[in-house]
Amino acid sequence: MAAAAHTPSSAPPLAPSLAGDRWLEPLRNFRKRRLGFLMETLLVHREIARFRVGPIMANIVLHPEGVRHLLQENPKNYDKQTRGFNNLRPLLGNGLLTSDGEFWLRQRRIAQPAFHKNQIAGFADTMVRAAVELADRWEPLARQGGSIDVRRAMMRITLRIVGETLLSTDVTGDADEVGQALSQLLVDANRRMSATFSAPLHWPTPRNVRSRRAAAVLDGVVGRIIAERRGGARKKDLLTTLMDARDGDAAPGTFAGMTDTQLRDEVMTIFLAGHETTANALTWTFYSLSKHPSVHRTLLEELDGALGERPPALEDMARLPFCQMIIKEALRLYPPVWLASRRAVGDDVLCGCRVRAGELVFFSPYATQRHPDFWDNPEGFDPTRFTPEQESKRAKFTYFPFGGGPRVCIGNGFAMLEATLVLATLAQRFRLELVPGTHIEPEPVITLRPNGAVPMTVHRR
Repeated sequence: MAAAAHTPSSAPPLAPSLAGDRWLEPLRNFRKRRLGFLMETLLVHREIARFRVGPIMANIVLHPEGVRHLLQENPKNYDKQTRGFNNLRPLLGNGLLTSDGEFWLRQRRIAQPAFHKNQIAGFADTMVRAAVELADRWEPLARQGGSIDVRRAMMRITLRIVGETLLSTDVTGDADEVGQALSQLLVDANRRMSATFSAPLHWPTPRNVRSRRAAAVLDGVVGRIIAERRGGARKKDLLTTLMDARDGDAAPGTFAGMTDTQLRDEVMTIFLAGHETTANALTWTFYSLSKHPSVHRTLLEELDGALGERPPALEDMARLPFCQMIIKEALRLYPPVWLASRRAVGDDVLCGCRVRAGELVFFSPYATQRHPDFWDNPEGFDPTRFTPEQESKRAKFTYFPFGGGPRVCIGNGFAMLEATLVLATLAQRFRLELVPGTHIEPEPVITLRPNGAVPMTVHRR
């Protein structure tokens, strides 16, 4: 039997308002203290709330069931035509992160084989080699009691790994134009996302000129490499896999692969969106371990038992469950994507409240993964939350650092493999201790990064 249509008297209510008569106040509060705003909203409203963003009404979904409906049950009703994604498109093009609809679906089908677990398993040796070489460079520091900026170190190693696995190129050199261009675009993207107003990219402001030059550098490098691969220079990396992939649902006789423009957009997306998220996850992991010595001791017991003195390998993943639990807990407390947005295409009901076509809908892994109705001691760092037994009991979308539904992050397996192998390699040889007196706060911009350097003393085990 078809569901009865809502009549005006039976229509679901709108979500509770955060503003009352002061409709500008929520937006001001959000801009001043974003994470505090989210947590205060969570503690008061628990499920969903409503506030105005300029001329547009916005809903913030906090309850896991609302997130599940948004991302899994009715995702076609919500597109990415929002300010956040509109600011990213000039930099990333129309890649998997920013595209929508049938174009996104086709790209996803083509790209999926490149991120199959058997494909990414082949990159484990590259990940471990990069971590071992970083550990070797830390040895003199450890003997002298020196310190490093862990955030910078993790940015560099994840950039190296994504460069080698994607393009078979190391892009981390200080004088390397690719590394400089990537850094420039990442800084600019963060600034544009956090600014109240940003000049359109076609305006010739100094920042825009620098960003366009940086994008031109990357376009030139990526374009040259794509042309070389088209001409027959084949390498075992993600770019080759993306070039060789075909859409199995395409009409017979049609070209079912990616164009050069599409390849460029996916490469830029992996570079800019891929390496910083894993770098932030590893940075928060080392930070959390330095704050919780008992967790660190348990990790060392696992590493000693599973590895002895040899570096980890792909085959060790099953023997490193606690290492992976630590990373998952760091992702719970400090999810790289702390807030995301969608636009409602048509009317819908979320958490029992009416959402109208054209309204914005925000959801926050940072807030929902701290929801006191679903997490005991939600602010505490406790990796045992992620034992198989605990995970089997947990409701869906109480934990979703990689998103969920059809648009779940295509690189989640790659990221977890990389983070586990890098953590195991470095923690096996060193203990990192936060420099006394250092105060680190999360800075919510595009990703949830630390608000500055993360100085840590390197101690040899």
